[in-house]
This record gives sequence, C-alpha cells and structure tokens, in this order.
Amino acid sequence: MTKKLYFDDPMRAEFTAEVIEIRKHALGFGVILPSTFFYSTGGGQSHDTGKIGSTRVVDVIIEGDEIIHILDKEIDLGSHPAKIDWKRRFANMQHHTGQHIFSSAFWTELGLETLSSHISGETPTTIDFNKEALSDEEIARVEKVANKMIFEDRAVKAYFVENKDSVPFRRPPKVDGEIRVIEIEGYDYSACGGTHLPQTGMVGMLKIVRTERINQKTRIHFVAGWQALVFFDEVQKAAQESAQFLAIGIDALKATIENQHTQLKSAQNELKKLREMKLEMEAQKMAQLAEAVDDKWLATALFENRNAGELRSLAMKLRVYPGMIAVLAAFDGEKLSLVTACADDVDNNANDLLQKHLTPFKGRGGGDKSIAQGGGATQKIDDLFKHTKEMVRYL
Repeated sequence: MTKKLYFDDPMRAEFTAEVIEIRKHALGFGVILPSTFFYSTGGGQSHDTGKIGSTRVVDVIIEGDEIIHILDKEIDLGSHPAKIDWKRRFANMQHHTGQHIFSSAFWTELGLETLSSHISGETPTTIDFNKEALSDEEIARVEKVANKMIFEDRAVKAYFVENKDSVPFRRPPKVDGEIRVIEIEGYDYSACGGTHLPQTGMVGMLKIVRTERINQKTRIHFVAGWQALVFFDEVQKAAQESAQFLAIGIDALKATIENQHTQLKSAQNELKKLREMKLEMEAQKMAQLAEAVDDKWLATALFENRNAGELRSLAMKLRVYPGMIAVLAAFDGEKLSLVTACADDVDNNANDLLQKHLTPFKGRGGGDKSIAQGGGATQKIDDLFKHTKEMVRYL
C-alpha cells in the first residue's frame, strides 16, 4: 500500500523517493514507492508530473491500494531525489480549491448541485449543474460571492472522519467508513481526496469565462489564480490592439463595435439587393441571347470560380422565361459545378439533362423536373456543351 503523503502536506514539492519495486506497465516504465507526494489522477483532478532522479514522471496512476509512477526511462532501485512540477501542482490546487468555492456558491445562492467537475490548471476547469441555462445576473451573483470568499482568506482544512453524519456535508458522500473532509472554514464541507490550498486567498481570483448547454445541464468553464491572470492579459491585449486598430480608447470599444456592426449589417443588406439586381440584369441579357432550339430557348454559360449557390439563383431567374432551358456551369480547374433548369411550359426534365451532362465526368447530383444541381472532379471540360442541343431536342 502506497502512503499518500500529499494528504498531510500538499504544499511540499521535494522529497526523497524510495524506489522499492520496478514494474512493467502498458503506459511505460512504472515504479512503486512506499510513500509519495505525487498526486495520482482521480476525483476529477489530473496527476502531478515532475522528476525522480534523472527520469521524468509523465503519469501517476492508482491501481488498488498502490500508486504507480510512470517514468520516461528506467531507474534503479533505491533512494532518489524527487521534485514535483510545482507550477502544475499549484495551478491544480488553485482550481480544485476554486471548484469547491464555486460549487458551494452555486448551492447556497441558486440551489444548484454540482453533478460533476474536471479540474485542470492548464485549461479552464469545468463544473456541470442540473439547470439548462444560467443568466448573466446569476453568473455575476455567484462570482461575487465566490471571490468574496477568496478575499476573506478563510482557512482550508483537510481531515478524516469515521462517521459521515458528524459533518454537515454540502453533498453527503455515498460511501461509509473513513472519509476525507475538505472544510472551507465556516462555509463548506466536502468529501474529497484531492490537493487543496491551505487558505482561500491563495486561489487569487475566480472568473467564469463561458457556459455551454450539455443536454439538460449547464457546464461552466472557469479560470483561477495564475490562469486567470493569463486570461485577463489575453483579453486586455486583444482589447488594446482592437482599440488601437480603430484609433479609439478601450472605453469606447463596445459602442464603436456595435455601431460598426450596425453599419456592416446595413451594407450587407444593400450589397445583397445589388447582387440580386445584378443577377436579374444578367438573366435578362442571357435570355435575350438564348439560342433557339426548335420551339425552345437554350441558355448556356461557363463561368470561372463562380459559387454553386449563385449559379442556382441565376438558373432560377432564367426558368421564369417561357420556353427557356438553362445549363449553367462553373469550373475552378479541378471541380465542375453544374445547374440545369427548365421552364414550366417545356417538356424537358432538368434532372435528366443534369445526369446526361455529368455522365462523361462521372459526376453526381440530382433534382427534379424544374431544377437540378451537381458536379464532379475533372480537369477537362472542353466538350461540356457539345451535345446539349441534341439533348434538348430528344431528351
């Protein structure tokens, strides 16, 4: 059985590791110590990393009552200096302590129970709650309470109890026997086997950076401590660079962006109208230049790098002309896009015309009597319209 020394002193980063067993493991080279300060993955918190002797500890897992340290290379039995990656450990403790604070704040303020959490000092930590959505007011309210708890710098205690009924747990544990309690003085009691800071003030700050809906649950993503500082640095840098680009102060950024968004939306609407007018005029010109095929009119065109959506819009405008059949194509050097359209008063079928045109190129597509669309990969389209008039006459 490996003794978990991090339970008693989570702030310790260096110790002497006594390697008593070497074990082959699917994840790498594993060693067993009689006691360790390296935290193993569990309870939603990721494992510690660091060094034992000259080897790197890349993973720490628990199997039964043993903790296996996965190393990047072999090591001899005996005593070796060990050092935990303190930056990673401290960030994990900031986030795990922050998770307890947030979970308690959501419970006391909104009556929301934590369903699950994932602790990470490298990416935002997540907590899931049994509610479909959170309002901005609710988030601000919980953040205020959580950060107040940090600023009060309350003691965080860890101890074991035999009787779970002797502790006012926020969420009663499902197991009996010896239970490890994490107590935020005068505020929260949780059953937990993770590493935590001795004072809430060491969390620094808590900030919810986004929320998302997962089925009928809400997941919050939050940052704490050093990660919060990195997050605010990135936000400030983005705001400053954006304000500089717009030649304004940061305080005017929101109003300026809103104003430009309104102007952009208006310009996009105007552009859409102009494009529609342009397509209408283009369709009129193509109709005027359409070739007579018996009692029908045939409009064909090959465009370079024109998107399929615009081809379809143009074909739809052409098919309103009596007796009109349109076969429109776009080619970018590697891919052919094709749209066929038939007026209501002709007996031709647009889908049949499409399939006949695509067959030589092994293209795919479909549609109905009125309009059809498809395409395929090809490098040569010289004969695309070679048999189009025959198809119009006999298909």
